[in-house]
Amino acid sequence: MNDMNFSRNGTPATANGASASNAELRTPKTNVTLLTHYLAIARRRKWVILGALVTALALGLIGTLLMTRQFTAASTIEIQRENYNIVRVQGVEPETGSLDMEFYQTQYGLLQSQSLAERVATDLRLFDQRSFFEMFGHGGASTWFDGTRVRPGVSSREQRIQAAGQILLRGIGVSPVRLSRLVSVSFTSPDPAFSARVVDAWGRHFIEQTLERRYNATSYARRFLEQRLEQLRGRLDESERVLVGYAARENIINLPGDTPATGAAGSSGSGERSIVAENLSAINRELARATVERVTAESRLRTPSASAPETLANTAINGLRQRRAELAAEYSRMMVQFEPAYPPAVAARQQLAQIDQAIAREEQRVGSTLRGAYDATVARERDLAGRVEGLKGNLIDLRRRSIQYNMYQRDVDTNRQLYDALLQRYKEIGVAGGVGVNNISIVDPPLVPNRPSSPRLLINLILALIAGLAVGLGLALALEQIDDAITDPSEVNDLFGLPSLGAIPNLKDSPVDGLQDRKSDVSEAYLAVQANLAFSTDHGMPKAIAVTSTGPGEGKSITAYALALSLARTGRKTLLIDADMRSPSVHHIAGVANDKGLSNYLSGDNDLDSAIHATGQKGVSVMTAGPQPPSAAELLAGNRLEALIKQLSGTFEAIVVDAPPVMGLADAPRIASQVEGVVFVVQANATRARSARFSIGRLASSQARILGVVLSRFEARRAYYGHGYAYGYGYGNQAEA
Repeated sequence: MNDMNFSRNGTPATANGASASNAELRTPKTNVTLLTHYLAIARRRKWVILGALVTALALGLIGTLLMTRQFTAASTIEIQRENYNIVRVQGVEPETGSLDMEFYQTQYGLLQSQSLAERVATDLRLFDQRSFFEMFGHGGASTWFDGTRVRPGVSSREQRIQAAGQILLRGIGVSPVRLSRLVSVSFTSPDPAFSARVVDAWGRHFIEQTLERRYNATSYARRFLEQRLEQLRGRLDESERVLVGYAARENIINLPGDTPATGAAGSSGSGERSIVAENLSAINRELARATVERVTAESRLRTPSASAPETLANTAINGLRQRRAELAAEYSRMMVQFEPAYPPAVAARQQLAQIDQAIAREEQRVGSTLRGAYDATVARERDLAGRVEGLKGNLIDLRRRSIQYNMYQRDVDTNRQLYDALLQRYKEIGVAGGVGVNNISIVDPPLVPNRPSSPRLLINLILALIAGLAVGLGLALALEQIDDAITDPSEVNDLFGLPSLGAIPNLKDSPVDGLQDRKSDVSEAYLAVQANLAFSTDHGMPKAIAVTSTGPGEGKSITAYALALSLARTGRKTLLIDADMRSPSVHHIAGVANDKGLSNYLSGDNDLDSAIHATGQKGVSVMTAGPQPPSAAELLAGNRLEALIKQLSGTFEAIVVDAPPVMGLADAPRIASQVEGVVFVVQANATRARSARFSIGRLASSQARILGVVLSRFEARRAYYGHGYAYGYGYGNQAEA
């Protein structure tokens, strides 16, 4: 027989085909939200979640009570970005903006550096204290110490300092205050006084370390500049010696100058001027003045003697001219009255002639003087011009010889400038390094804490509550993934593609006793199953149905008995056949003997009257299973079962067959193929979906018509969505009461 499984959409699938995953099994295809689904899981697994919560809270409480109390001391430190520039000299460190976050991140890193931790451990002598290592549970306490003394040869001082620094780093905390230059430094330990000591030492050594770093940077710069100055001093001395030696060999003599004369012939970049250039400049100036004097003398010489400025300025000539003018005036008066031969007139004429001669002699003397002056200026000009020409040749020769000299001079000037610049920088660094203004200060010193910072009972309980809730939800989801038991009637159609005929409530008492009361929940539930069966075919209630399940103990026999009883109560003459000949149970439920029954008929006994027993219930007859045969499957393989059902169909209006379970047996498929329909019973929270799907597949492969699924022992509180499937089963009972 080809066994088959049903897919989730109800279509058959081979047993080797892909089956639904656990996640698919636990997420029915109903019109519900994912949140509702998870809330339903939480409600179903509430005891698991509550157990995890209680366990977590208990562990959190016990752990908090057993934890060592820790005390945290804190200090506030201000880190200024700006350097106070007390002296207007530049230090070694570069000047940057005050919003440089990289600087502050660097400072926070330095506050948590191993070197700072080791400085604090060394200052507090923690590396020699066994109690310190024991306080923090370090293994070196028993290895390195013998009592309170250090064991010789076991560890070095550096190893203990490094270990102590690492312990301090694990307890230190650095928390920058947002939007400020403040940073909080804290330390946590079981000893409050020790915590305060560590924080205080941490702040002090951080300031000292910052100052040392700045001083070391200045010292390094000074040492570097000293070396460079020494090198430049040697180079300057050597270049000066080369310059002086070359000047001596080439007979180059320069005079110092006040200002540089760059570009002048025979000059150097340092402002010195050569003697040749100086003489040429001076003689050239004299030549220019001599030329001016010659031109002036020549101009005076060419001027008539009578109108020459020297003649006009001569007092003797001016006196003679005045005397002549007076005599000429007197002679003119005499000529008016007397004749020219008049003796006084003759005498006057003679005096005028003498005066004219004297004036001519004076003018001649002035002209001779101007000629002499002119000749002197011409001679001086000629002499100076000759000397200038000679100095020009000397200057040209000097310039040729000064090319190498100027090169040596530039080397000297360059070395001197470098030396002077480094010397000035060396002096500035010395002044700036000596000031040493610190930009780090302690705002709030640490105080000895008077209450522990941990453990905090409330916080620990909240964390335990969160952890327990997470674990509980995780366990609930894990159990849902692992557990593929059918829980909710809404899963039936999604898992098997079959209609749900009804859900039978789980009773604490015997369900048989509950069936006696027609108004009981179980009676109402089976009546609903009967009503659904009436709509399973086009002609109403099937006449012959079989009731089976995946395995034993799922409630198929009770369901078969309840259906027979429910049908009988509607006025139908009903027969209940116990076809589970391997493990019969109907005779116990109906309270009849099992000495003769179905096995006898299938074995060849045609006496049906002796195999059918009347029960205490009106309209209900029972054919028990009879004695257990050697092979129930062989009895069912024949044609007598089909003939039996046909024969009984003429006598009874409804036939209900209690078939054996499907798993592992061939009985149920053979019985299912002989009846009009099959009712498949699934026990809520027990039957596995995979097993049920496999069983339904086997029934489908035997050409059986499966009418639907009945969910037995259903508990509405354990269903997914709390639909309250049993709400109508007791309707009206309370009002009647």
